[in-house]
Amino acid sequence: MHQFRFGVQLYKAASGREWRDKARKAESLGYSSLYIPDHFSDLWGPIAAITAAAEATSTLRVGALVFDNDYRHPVVLAKEIATIDILSQGRVEFGLGAGWMTTDYEQSGIALDSPGVRIERMVEALEIYRQLFTQETATFSGRHYTLNGVPGLPKPFTPGGPPILVGGGGRKVLTAAARFASIIGINPELTSGTGGVEAARTAVLDRYLQRLAWVREAAGDRFDSIELQVLGQVEMIVPNRQEVFEKLAPGFGISAAEASEMPIVMVGTEAEIVDDLVRRREQLGFSYIVVHDMDAFAPIVARLAGT
Repeated sequence: MHQFRFGVQLYKAASGREWRDKARKAESLGYSSLYIPDHFSDLWGPIAAITAAAEATSTLRVGALVFDNDYRHPVVLAKEIATIDILSQGRVEFGLGAGWMTTDYEQSGIALDSPGVRIERMVEALEIYRQLFTQETATFSGRHYTLNGVPGLPKPFTPGGPPILVGGGGRKVLTAAARFASIIGINPELTSGTGGVEAARTAVLDRYLQRLAWVREAAGDRFDSIELQVLGQVEMIVPNRQEVFEKLAPGFGISAAEASEMPIVMVGTEAEIVDDLVRRREQLGFSYIVVHDMDAFAPIVARLAGT
């Protein structure tokens, strides 16, 4: 069983100074990592943001949750990731996804291929990253990418490259994650391209158990070495959690009991949330918890991180 560690997902700040202060605060509160999403909405660019966060801290790990594979050629992104890993002395977590948010593609004009094609392209990219991080040159011929002796330089500070994080909610992407990733984010299904109610209905416990079974089957002997991550979506420190569940559930077409068991829901007193996280680690294996409100969850981090 992996020890607990916690990450915080942030989006932007009012200034560079505030962003660096946020990173230093996350580090001082015991968070292991700082993540930023990769979308075209009102948030900062992940490459510059995580570089600044790494420069402002000494132990905090940084990454995107996650880079969309369709937005950058793997040869280009590999060089950026390796450079940030060098600058931070090995504090990068390299999150990569196949892309899902429809508005990103519509607004940018980037072609939105079917989920199967996007996942296939991401799998090819993961093999390219492996070569670039570990070999002198990378040569690859696939359906989506062709490389002819690309120098694998600079090499990351981390031998073999930074840990790869792949997340998803469908069988195909989780199977790919089980093959390549050191960290797997188990998510609701985002096939609609919008999140919201449809995705939330796929976040019930039974669906998570099914996803974990897919990962276990695909990972085989390496399953125990994989860190399982969950990103909180409903996070509330409150004394009346049952009332919250009863108000939350109807909007998603589920029962209050189902809402209380969702791994993406972290609601209750500090003690109740601590108990929930410990129980979910025993039941589901989730040891890497990412939240949005680093101040509210600081006491929980203090109690569980490293245990």
